[in-house]
Amino acid sequence: MSGTRGKSPPTPTQRALRQQFLLGMSHAACTVNVVTTDGVAGRHGVTVSAMVSVSADTPQPTLLVCIHHLSPVIAAVLKNGVFCVNVLRDDQAHISDNFAGRSSARGAAKFDCTAWTTQLTGAPRVVDSLVAFDCRVTASERVGSHYVVFGSVQDIFVGGTGAPLIYANRAYGVPRRFHQRRSPRGGAAGALAIGCYQVFAPYIVPALVARLTKLHPAIDLTVVESDQEHLIASLRRSDTEIALLYDFGLSADLCVEHLAELVPYVLLAEGHPLAAASSVALEDLMQESLVLLDVEPSREYFLSLFRDRGLEPQIGYRLRSLEMVRGFVGHGLGYSLLATKAANNMTYDGRALVARPLTGAVKNSRLVLVTSSGRSMSAMASEFAEHCRALFGVNHAHPEGHGKAPPAQYAPGEAQS
Repeated sequence: MSGTRGKSPPTPTQRALRQQFLLGMSHAACTVNVVTTDGVAGRHGVTVSAMVSVSADTPQPTLLVCIHHLSPVIAAVLKNGVFCVNVLRDDQAHISDNFAGRSSARGAAKFDCTAWTTQLTGAPRVVDSLVAFDCRVTASERVGSHYVVFGSVQDIFVGGTGAPLIYANRAYGVPRRFHQRRSPRGGAAGALAIGCYQVFAPYIVPALVARLTKLHPAIDLTVVESDQEHLIASLRRSDTEIALLYDFGLSADLCVEHLAELVPYVLLAEGHPLAAASSVALEDLMQESLVLLDVEPSREYFLSLFRDRGLEPQIGYRLRSLEMVRGFVGHGLGYSLLATKAANNMTYDGRALVARPLTGAVKNSRLVLVTSSGRSMSAMASEFAEHCRALFGVNHAHPEGHGKAPPAQYAPGEAQS
C-alpha cells in the first residue's frame, strides 16, 4: 500500500465513488471500540469502529485498528508502542460518546466517564468492557486519511456478560437474536426472564422467586442482577421481559409502574457520636467521610441530596457493593447514605450499625416495575407483576403508560416479611 494516495485532486468520478463508499459502509454494522494507550507520550483514547482480527495463527494473535491521522491518539500510540482495544457493551454508549468528542470532556478528563484498570502493557482497560485486547504495536502504515496499526495481542479480558454495542446507519444499536428463547423445562409453566437492580435485588428477588416457583415448580426462570443501564438495554433487546429498577433515567419507550417509595437514611457505626440523635442533618456530616455507593443511579441520587442543600460532601471511599459500604461504615471508616436497609443491623464480619433518618424534607427515590411499552407481557410476566404488587401492597396497576400507578410507601428491609 502506498501512503501517497489521495494527494492528487480527485476526479468527479472518484468523488462520487467516495460518497457511495461512505454511504455503503454506513450500512455495515460494526462493534464500537475505544482504543487507549499510555506511556511516555501520555494517556490517550479514541473511539473507533475499524477493528479487525488479522490472524490467530501468528506467534501471538494479531489485530488491526484504523485511526485518523489528525487524531493526537495515533502519535501517542506509535510513541508508546502499546494500545488496548476496549470492545464496549450495549449499555456503554456514554463511554463511546466521551472518546468520540461528543461530550464536553477533553484530554485526560475523558477518562473520568468510567473505571479503568490495566493488563500487561499498561494501556488503560475499561474495567467492565465486553472484551478487551491488550496489544503491542508491530507495524503501522498511513493509507489515505487513516493509519492502519497492527498489534500483537499480549493479553485478553473477556467480561462474559452483556451484548456488544454496535454502530450502523450512523446510530448505535444492539444485536437481535434470530432464534427463539429456549423451551421451558417441563413445557407447561412457561419461561420468564426478570431483571433487578443489583443494589436492592437481594432484598426483593428471593421472596418473589420463592412465591413464583412454589406455584409453578416447572417454570424456566432466568434472573439477571445487574446495573440499571445494563438492565434497560436488556429490556430493549428482549433478553429480559420485566425488571425492578429505580425511577431514574427511564425514557418514554418503557412502561413504568411505581411500586414503592424508598426513603434515604444515614448509616453510622454503633457508637458514632451522631448515632445518639433521633435524626441527622446533612449539614452535620460535612466534616465526616462519606462512604459512597458508587453505582448509578444510586451515586447520582445520593450526591444530589447534598447538592439540593448547596453542600459538597467529603468522599472518602467509592465502593460498588452495598455490603462493602456497610462493612466500611461498621469499621468506623465513615458514614453512608442509603435507601435499602437489611433486616438486621450487623455487617458480614459482625460490626453493629445504626440507621438514622435525615432531618428535613428530602426527595425520595422510587422502586418501579418496568417493561417495554412496545410489547405485551406474557402471562408469566403478568403474574410476576402481580406478586410484586402484593409484596409492596399496591392495589391497582396502571401498566398503560409511564409512571401512572400511585406509589406505595416502603420501609427498607421490611419487604421480605
